[in-house]
Amino acid sequence: MFNERVRHVMARERLVVAAPQTSVREAARLMTETAASALLVVDSDRLAGIFTARDALRRVLACDRDPAATPLAEVMTPAPCTVGPERLFGFALQLMQERGVRHLPVVDGQRAVGIVSARSVLDPEMEDFNCEALRREGFSSAGSPRS
Repeated sequence: MFNERVRHVMARERLVVAAPQTSVREAARLMTETAASALLVVDSDRLAGIFTARDALRRVLACDRDPAATPLAEVMTPAPCTVGPERLFGFALQLMQERGVRHLPVVDGQRAVGIVSARSVLDPEMEDFNCEALRREGFSSAGSPRS
């Protein structure tokens, strides 16, 4: 799994994006509807930042800010650390550990194309994918069956 390319691991279907002017309340609603713990803040098709459930807790609720009146631009992490889709997932995990983050936006140039998280390691579908890949690799390395 750690040798898989990020593009195979990233959660495309769960990619949640919002504009910088989106309120924290609306962002929380989007995150709740999609069961996402982070969303990417995108401005003119460029990644501007990331907003996580942890940010909502620490930068909004703990500071007694009004979620309906607070735009993401004021409480997001601007210019977050990112990874390209062709990097190895192990590299992405190491980067997350070094930076102390749980989510890593995947970008192609400046365009957000996905997100990986520490939770991706525990994804049962990813484990199934890896088992199938190993099984197929075993078939190809064993040669063709005899008739």
